[in-house]
Amino acid sequence: MTLGDRVVLFLKGMAIGIADSVPGVSGGTIAVISGIYERLLGALRSCNPMALKVLYQQGLKAFWRRIDGSFLLTLLLGILTSLMMMANTVLYLLDNHFMLVMAFFMGLVLASCLLLYREMGSFSVTKAILFVIGFVLTVLTAVINPAAGSTSLLYLFFCGAIAICAMILPGISGAFILILLGAYQYVLDALRSFQLDIVLVFALGCLIGLLSFAHVLTWMFSNYRQPTYAFLVGMLAASIVVLWPWRLSTEPGGGLGMMPWVYTEVTGNPAQLPAIVLCAAVGFVVIMAFSAAVSRLSRDK
Repeated sequence: MTLGDRVVLFLKGMAIGIADSVPGVSGGTIAVISGIYERLLGALRSCNPMALKVLYQQGLKAFWRRIDGSFLLTLLLGILTSLMMMANTVLYLLDNHFMLVMAFFMGLVLASCLLLYREMGSFSVTKAILFVIGFVLTVLTAVINPAAGSTSLLYLFFCGAIAICAMILPGISGAFILILLGAYQYVLDALRSFQLDIVLVFALGCLIGLLSFAHVLTWMFSNYRQPTYAFLVGMLAASIVVLWPWRLSTEPGGGLGMMPWVYTEVTGNPAQLPAIVLCAAVGFVVIMAFSAAVSRLSRDK
């Protein structure tokens, strides 16, 4: 791999990291459109007990080649760099413009739902059931999850293991999973302030997730593509409950959601309906325009 190849791969990693820091955008999707998805899956699959056998019998150099170590390391450095850079920006916006940011995220999610719906194929009872299961599980997790917002290291490890799976499965955002689990803002704050214990435990969870759940999810996506998309669309559709901007709590996914006019009556604060609709529309257009650009590039190839 030449220096130029490494730079390009690092930038692709940064794009994936930016996507996974924003709810509604999938890092897996970015990997697909940037042409590295299949290589990423191959590298992840190679991280198995056989690789350890190669390390023991043939040494570090052979092990590094087997797992495509240079590729994975360069990509990971790009992802981590963008996550660190985005943490301050996203946290500032959440602290100062919570409702507008949630509206923008909603627009991203709605557009993603529309695009993924096309991947579900023709209607079937099985797909409808999977959609409902994904929807209900997401709502229940968001509403009654007693661990949401927990700051225990064990819980953060679990959050990392689950959220990282979004990176290899196009369509669902790792940031959305963290919001759903109540850990999004806490993890971003830890990244911003370099709280090494939290960052390392979360990163370890991500590593375990990649080396375990990732293989299962990849197999499902390869063998049951359309049903898997049906489940994912159900999850994404339910995330509107999590991202709803009119609520008493300013924690993403927390507090009681209500209609805009009820919010004004209860809190005495303006509902900002025109601005929120505009932000949602901008988020929607961003994803649709991005999808159109990708389709155009694919046709040109």
